[in-house]
Amino acid sequence: MDQSTIAEQTTEFVELLQRAQALAQRAGANAAAKASGKEFSVLDAGTIAQAYARAGMQLAADPFAISRFQVSLMTDTTKAWMKAWSGGTTTTADRRFRDEKWAGDPFSRALRDVHLAIEGAAEQLIGDLPDADKDSLRVRFYTRQLLSALSPTNYLALNPVARDRFLETEGRSLLDGFRNLLDDLERGDGRLDIDMTDRAAFEVGRHLATTPGEVIYQNDLMQLIHYRPLTETQHKRPLLFVPPWINKYYIFDMKPDNSMVRFMLEQGHSVFLISWVNPTKKHARLSFEDYMRLGPLEALDRIEESTGRKEFDILGFCIGGILVTATLAYMAAKGDKRVKTATTLATMVDFTDVGEIGVFIDRERLEVLREHMAEKGYLENHHLQDMFSMIRENDLIWSFHVMNYLMGRKPPAFDLLFWNGDSTRLPADMLLWYLEKIYIENGLRQPGHLTMDGVPIDISKIKIPFYVLATKEDHIAPWRSIYPTTGLLGGDTSFVLGGSGHIAGVINPPGKRPKYGFWTGDDYAEDPGEWLAGAEKHEGSWWPHWANWIEGHSPAKRVAALDPDKGKLAPVEAAPGSYVRAG
Repeated sequence: MDQSTIAEQTTEFVELLQRAQALAQRAGANAAAKASGKEFSVLDAGTIAQAYARAGMQLAADPFAISRFQVSLMTDTTKAWMKAWSGGTTTTADRRFRDEKWAGDPFSRALRDVHLAIEGAAEQLIGDLPDADKDSLRVRFYTRQLLSALSPTNYLALNPVARDRFLETEGRSLLDGFRNLLDDLERGDGRLDIDMTDRAAFEVGRHLATTPGEVIYQNDLMQLIHYRPLTETQHKRPLLFVPPWINKYYIFDMKPDNSMVRFMLEQGHSVFLISWVNPTKKHARLSFEDYMRLGPLEALDRIEESTGRKEFDILGFCIGGILVTATLAYMAAKGDKRVKTATTLATMVDFTDVGEIGVFIDRERLEVLREHMAEKGYLENHHLQDMFSMIRENDLIWSFHVMNYLMGRKPPAFDLLFWNGDSTRLPADMLLWYLEKIYIENGLRQPGHLTMDGVPIDISKIKIPFYVLATKEDHIAPWRSIYPTTGLLGGDTSFVLGGSGHIAGVINPPGKRPKYGFWTGDDYAEDPGEWLAGAEKHEGSWWPHWANWIEGHSPAKRVAALDPDKGKLAPVEAAPGSYVRAG
């Protein structure tokens, strides 16, 4: 490295240190301002300590479990160390160690294999804890978080790939990584807001959410979009999309080649979609019932007013699917039969087993959350982002730590991760009611336990055809927890299991190269594993299967396409509308 390069990098380093100092001062001031109030945090030290204390007492009652752990740990780590230094060239399926440099020298192989042996021994030890116990779930979860953080991949001195890049770039990679770290801390105002994609590569309305349409109605909670037809004739029944309000609606309308809205327009459907507002303090008192009244019910009324149609299809995703299910039960109780088919995507209505998301919420944590939101009136968007990222910590946290900070690289452009980072706030009253009544009390599964606008909710009264999609690797809505829907609804239910996870498994369009695949089966055994064993595997996207399902339940005769400019409601503004752009 020549003298001019050294001087240049030294100057850059000094500038970065000055930025870091200013950031530390700002973060300290923010922390002091928050110290006087009750602050909600995803990581609660008291809850974690309590879980480990109780689990420790359970393990202490079985001294042989501790002995087995110690023997296994010592035996496996010794074998891994000796095998690495004896010239063994073992490989692993663990994606953290996929680079061949981890097998290139004995030291790196030993670090890799010893760490995997420690993880295996710990998993075996805590695997003896009771499955149904929430403390056991927390111990398993946070033990995995700790071991994932301690992986040698996450440290420059131990990661052979990062070390080689440091040498190849003459230290530039570390300087770039420091800059990336400061960028992420400054964007989060002292909180680490990890950059997962090239944010400059996407703009809503320009690169994403580009399907032509018009906002034909709006209220304080949502805008209703009517998309322009792509076929001369359409199925008679309009199709209403109800997205989750944890993120923006355009998960349904990404780029043209993976837009579910565009796909259904091409299949000859008249598509309408709800775009939720990003709540502020003035929305604090909005309830789950308000989301029903001002959301799907209002949308159906306005679609009927605009088009004259009186029968509809409806789709909901994630919490939007929960709202759709509750709304349909409400409509059934009221004798409202306008909706003729329903589809839910990655939607639980039985919360008996919520998976690892359960480590974050119980009644005690609910009270902390209530106090936290008392003044602001909403929950900040980053809390849910942190929860969901921790459930897949190696994919959504540590892989970016290695790429952004150790390797000094910027993440590539990825539309799904851009959408994932474009999350929204949640109104206090809605969130507290949802977590208590639906999540903790599992109210949707119990007929009459919930009331919506004074009407008891019983989802078994929903008699219409229902298409239920789950995804096999979903870390937010586990497919085995979605499967019980097949026995809870009162009509003809079709359960489909897609490949991949919560987002990629849903946004899996047809293409030249089939991805993931999906499973179908008509024999709904009580046990989901038994259903899967007898299910038929299909290659490619589930979208055509779903389109055929809707068409099979639609009137055979098509009608002239509906044009948003010719409806009885005058357009408010062009899609994607202003609500989706609000920060």
